Amino acid sequence: MFLEKINSPKDVKKLRRKDLPSLCEEIRTALLQRLSKKGGHAGPNLGAVELTVALHYVFDAPQDKIVFDVSHQCYTHKMLTGRKQAFLYEQCYGQANGFTNPSESAYDLFTVGHTSTALSLACGLAKARDLLGQKHNVVAVVGDGSLSGGEAYEGLNNIAEQGTNFIAVINDNEMSIAENHGGYAKNLGELRRTKGKAKHNMFLALGLDYLYEEEGNDVNRLVNLFRKIKDCSRPVAVHLHTQKGKGYPPAEQNTEKFHSCGPFCLQTGEMLKAPEESYNSITRDYLQNKIASDKSVFVISSGTPAVLALDAPRREAMGKNFVDVGIAEEHAVAFASGAAKGGAKPVYAVFGSFLQRSFDQLHQDLALDNNPAVILSFWDSVYGMGGATHNGLYDVAELSNIPNLLYLAPTCVEEYLAMLDWAIDQTQRSVAIRVPAKVYHGSFVATDYSAQRSVVTKKGSGVAILAVGSMYRTAEQAAELLAQKGVHATLVNPVCLTSVDEKLLNELAETHSLIVTVEEGILDGGYGQKVASLLGDKDVKVKNFGLEKSFFGDFIPDELLARNGLTAEQIAAYISDFKA
Repeated sequence: MFLEKINSPKDVKKLRRKDLPSLCEEIRTALLQRLSKKGGHAGPNLGAVELTVALHYVFDAPQDKIVFDVSHQCYTHKMLTGRKQAFLYEQCYGQANGFTNPSESAYDLFTVGHTSTALSLACGLAKARDLLGQKHNVVAVVGDGSLSGGEAYEGLNNIAEQGTNFIAVINDNEMSIAENHGGYAKNLGELRRTKGKAKHNMFLALGLDYLYEEEGNDVNRLVNLFRKIKDCSRPVAVHLHTQKGKGYPPAEQNTEKFHSCGPFCLQTGEMLKAPEESYNSITRDYLQNKIASDKSVFVISSGTPAVLALDAPRREAMGKNFVDVGIAEEHAVAFASGAAKGGAKPVYAVFGSFLQRSFDQLHQDLALDNNPAVILSFWDSVYGMGGATHNGLYDVAELSNIPNLLYLAPTCVEEYLAMLDWAIDQTQRSVAIRVPAKVYHGSFVATDYSAQRSVVTKKGSGVAILAVGSMYRTAEQAAELLAQKGVHATLVNPVCLTSVDEKLLNELAETHSLIVTVEEGILDGGYGQKVASLLGDKDVKVKNFGLEKSFFGDFIPDELLARNGLTAEQIAAYISDFKA
């Protein structure tokens, strides 16, 4: 085997050209073994094997700087830079995460997990190189889907102006997470059809040189191409046509399913874990019915239709009532605001960690004019997507402090659907809903959401527990444990996180000696601190339970909750000690 002898890119360079295809096949075999057992980004990594081998064969990392956009195609890069054991041996699978990470290796320049960033990051590296009089190459590896993000255009614009060595490798597999959308995708298609000779070329128009390679999965053709442009004196876009999921028929035939997946049967490609009921499918079913009865309702996706479990047939069935704007969260928010202003009823569904990218648009383009668009923020939970780049645990601090934006937190499916139905049909304000990660069915007390009032769900004495959204079940369990000890707590569902219910809190402060807040998000700037601030001059103790302010890397959700005191037992123990 060649791969077992690779400990750094220097070992890749020792191979004969004729051996490179064999190395690629060994890498692909290792990838499939690991992916089938552990899951991960299958399609992007299978399609970028030859590209990555060729990069490390020609360029001299880490002296030459290679930046992977999104970096969900970096598994081969990790294998070739000293971390092959994390892909070859099952007992070592957890030793490398799914994204580039400087704490793992000097070959990883940035912690990257969001799209459209590589061109700007690499542009900064090139500027620093030029200022310091250095001569190395700067390479940004960018997927065609990433080009739909505004930051990518901003980077391309600045790269051309710098006018020095910069290599933008466009890995064009004709797919984002799902199909591509927009004018840029059309131009890429024209370039593919004409083998790079189309009259209209967005890269040339922006001032970059341009090269096209149809056989983007031919490692030796890529070596020849990269040798041609190494040490170039001008910025160049290298447009490679590749196959997403290359070498594994199920991934080639169902690129959307295998973009990111759980463990699967290697022989058949069937997923090993059956889909469970989720808020994704619950929301999809509701919206399909809503659209059937009200054609002014439409759904917006920013390149992630999986957030609503919308496969291609369901998207097609929605017709004009489904719009995918590409990976462009900023545009999605402003687009939703404009549509709401025009009288339509837009619902923008997005993973919370991606919604962060549109913070200014939420402020300026949506909430400032109070346009009645609906934002559904998914997986703002320890049980959502993992890794420091994909945590949706900062949402309460971010969204609840935007003026005019009403941020609601349901405790169960039934309350969520009631909130969603109200939010779509009301016309007075901008609304966002914190969609839980875990599915709970239960009862709730209906209220006027526009009034921003909390709901007392259980009356007790001495101690009151205010539990935000997904933590309400944990608070119920804590109350049950306390009841066994003779402590009967008042339970409160805050409902709205934008503000606190001053009237209720003042009443609770008069009749309770301890008020506890519980939230599944960071404490700083969160709901609990709003409560503590209001009651700061009252004769009542306030205790906030939540998460420390941190970038949370790979973690086990239940362990993270326990480390921050967010289990029913820990909450009950604190209250018991206080009462004692």
